[in-house]
Amino acid sequence: MTAYILAAGSGRRIAPYDECRAKCLIPVLNRPVLDFALDALDALGCERIVIAAGRHEHDIRDAALRWAAGRESAGAAPAIQVAAVGETDGTGASLLACKETDDGASEDEASLVLYGDVVVGEGDLRRLLADSRKHPQATTLLLTPVPESEVRDSIVVSTADDRVTSIVGHPRGGAGGRVVAAVLPAGFRRHLAACPSHFPVVQVGMMPPRELHLEAAVETFRAAGGSVRSVTASELIPDIDKPWHILEANERVVRSACAELTANELDEGASIGQSASIEGYVRLGRNSRIGRNVIIRGSLIAGADVVIDAGAIINGSIAVGDGSFVGNACFVEDASVIGRGCVVGHAAELSGVLFDGVYLCHYMEIYGVVGERTDIGAATVCGSLRFDDGETVHRVLGRREIPPAHANATYIGDYCRTGVNATIMPGRKIGPYSIVGPGVVLEEDLPPRTGVRVRQEQERYPWGPERYGW
Repeated sequence: MTAYILAAGSGRRIAPYDECRAKCLIPVLNRPVLDFALDALDALGCERIVIAAGRHEHDIRDAALRWAAGRESAGAAPAIQVAAVGETDGTGASLLACKETDDGASEDEASLVLYGDVVVGEGDLRRLLADSRKHPQATTLLLTPVPESEVRDSIVVSTADDRVTSIVGHPRGGAGGRVVAAVLPAGFRRHLAACPSHFPVVQVGMMPPRELHLEAAVETFRAAGGSVRSVTASELIPDIDKPWHILEANERVVRSACAELTANELDEGASIGQSASIEGYVRLGRNSRIGRNVIIRGSLIAGADVVIDAGAIINGSIAVGDGSFVGNACFVEDASVIGRGCVVGHAAELSGVLFDGVYLCHYMEIYGVVGERTDIGAATVCGSLRFDDGETVHRVLGRREIPPAHANATYIGDYCRTGVNATIMPGRKIGPYSIVGPGVVLEEDLPPRTGVRVRQEQERYPWGPERYGW
């Protein structure tokens, strides 16, 4: 069957990271989310993949080409087509647009559909496909549990004995699952074409927007007498929809990857210095090295040409991308991920995720997500605790939200800079292409392409030895 990856959404909820990339290109363990889907489909023997792309079509196409180039030595790669569908009115509209422009699609075959902003494992997809083969006339959904705090933000699927009993849009409460992948039976296109423009099942008083959701098409299929089955994912799969989900996804994946290490793995030219103290295991890429007086209280995965040296302290499971430097008495907290070409230097403290090319130097504390090629000035500090010991209220598309985790983290967009002694208060977001000037105490979110600086009044007056009686 043809596999479809839906990656055409605007991604506005994940601001400040939406302007420079599609959600499917958000890095998790220093790889785009898209790579995980392509890896899983490739392992399953999928021969044909169609990716629905919106305004970031060029970048998605480039990422797909890079993935294909990286696995050419393993044999024939799947045929990948990037379908430019524009910014559609929902996942159902994206899939329908793909099918209408896909000359290779056949109404006589089933379709495997993945959302482009989730990290789905091969094993769960294999179980989904196995169930769909037993029930070829049914629609089969792969579900992950919806945390109680996110029920009101989700399309919630209820099940009984592996059968779907209801699909409700953004209910006020309850429990259920969220769709992360689906197998649609042959002939499902007509249900996509008949997909209602507003979600068909909502509670009284709720206000669904005009969007054509894939789940709405599945619900019309079910209401017409079709069988809808469910397979539950083996673990909670984060939906990378808001900035704090970047931290959640990276935490989950880096801990899982480090837990798989059972011995040190050193590629050609890699080395570990005799004075290094390592409590777990490390995987070092080509020509990477762990140098003098490094302390690793856990396990570490590093790419090629990485240097970890000069008293770096690593507390827990972390990953470091190709060509990065970590050292000079810096401190890296558990479950952090450092991108490619980064510098975490003199007495810097990091807890969170750095995209590629980020510089942290000279007495600073960063907690949160830092976008690509961002330069953090000396002594920049991100507050992580509020004086009232509470959690920061965020606004997502104007709606007030308190994240279940990482509410007090800082979210810095791509291509930003901070000046010396800048202080960023808990939970603040900084848009891409922005500057926080020296000495600024940032208490509000900063829009994209904006600079903020301190204006101070100064008084000059005479002074000299005569003031001391000379």
